[in-house]
Amino acid sequence: MRAGPPGKWGDLSRRVASTLVLLGIGVLLAVAQGAWLRLGMAVISAVTFWELAAMTGWRRPARHVTLFGRSRPIALAAIAGVSQAVALTGLPLAWTALVVPIILGLPGAARRDRLTYAIFGAAILLVAFGLVGFRENYGLNFVLWLMGVIIISDTAGYFFGRVIGGPKFWPAVSPKKTWSGTIAGWIGACLMGLFLWWAGVGDRTLVWISPLVCFAGQMGDIAESWLKRRAGVKDSSNLIPGHGGFMDRFDAVTGAVLATMVIGLLTSLPVVN
Repeated sequence: MRAGPPGKWGDLSRRVASTLVLLGIGVLLAVAQGAWLRLGMAVISAVTFWELAAMTGWRRPARHVTLFGRSRPIALAAIAGVSQAVALTGLPLAWTALVVPIILGLPGAARRDRLTYAIFGAAILLVAFGLVGFRENYGLNFVLWLMGVIIISDTAGYFFGRVIGGPKFWPAVSPKKTWSGTIAGWIGACLMGLFLWWAGVGDRTLVWISPLVCFAGQMGDIAESWLKRRAGVKDSSNLIPGHGGFMDRFDAVTGAVLATMVIGLLTSLPVVN
């Protein structure tokens, strides 16, 4: 770990960085609309795709199929960004553009990581697609609730996990995540949903959907930790000096947004006024 002093609170600065990134996304979604919102999500997709490519075999070009020469990770990121922008136009069948960077990137991924690349790549593109849909169809407050669940879960999980400690949640993948911190995140998300319902700014479904979304965010964190261990890297990149890459800060958002999209397919999403 490059940032922060050693010890129990050594990675506190990373948690602060995660919160700042989430707040930055919230600000982007708050102030950007229309083409600017779509452009912002397309850029986020491109940057995250570049990191994914590096962790699934693209960092060693001599060992794998060459598609774009030495600059192929950048080219693939550009394709992902353009594909995301096209998918967000709202034109009929425009969403099919999301499969383009997946298909083009498969030959360049390490053989053992092709399925991993496809799954994580699809998740990256769907999350940006989902965030724009939530912002435009459900409103800013809905997105702020979603980001709030992630921030509260991460904050409660971090501090309670460090103070209480105890058994690890999944030590083989995420050695620092404890059951106490994980459960604290669920409780924090549930209390947030309960408060919003009590305050009259949301309906009662927030009470059970909030912890479910929280759990999905935690699984997003676990999934990205697994990917980094598989790739043999400590961070997804060094884009944020001392704090890793964008995927490191965006992992919980990925899980939470995907879960919310699935919930929306199965039942009505909560109303947040």
